[in-house]
Amino acid sequence: MNDDIEFEAEDLDFGEFTEELEEFDELDSSEFDEFELQDVNIRTAILQKNNMLALLCVKTANKGGAICRVDPREPNPSVQLYDDPEKAMEWFTKSLRTSRANGWAVVYDGLPLRG
Repeated sequence: MNDDIEFEAEDLDFGEFTEELEEFDELDSSEFDEFELQDVNIRTAILQKNNMLALLCVKTANKGGAICRVDPREPNPSVQLYDDPEKAMEWFTKSLRTSRANGWAVVYDGLPLRG
């Protein structure tokens, strides 16, 4: 089986999205300087209960944070955004504690796994 897909860029039709990309290309890069992120922290927890695995992740930076939950009983992951990185970590910790109380075992808690 050949996994190579050949196409011409001109054949792709992105419709109105193309106009938005053109507007983005015209932006002055200095407009993004104020959003420079520092001290980005990421933590991933893998939880196990019965024959299920769940994922709980938090990512924080100097401007806020986000928590992502992947629950095998839900059709889609859920993401909560926070303006305050400390609040994101607080809710991540609470969510992890609640999961343990509900019978989930933490099988990994640390930096994101790659590979």
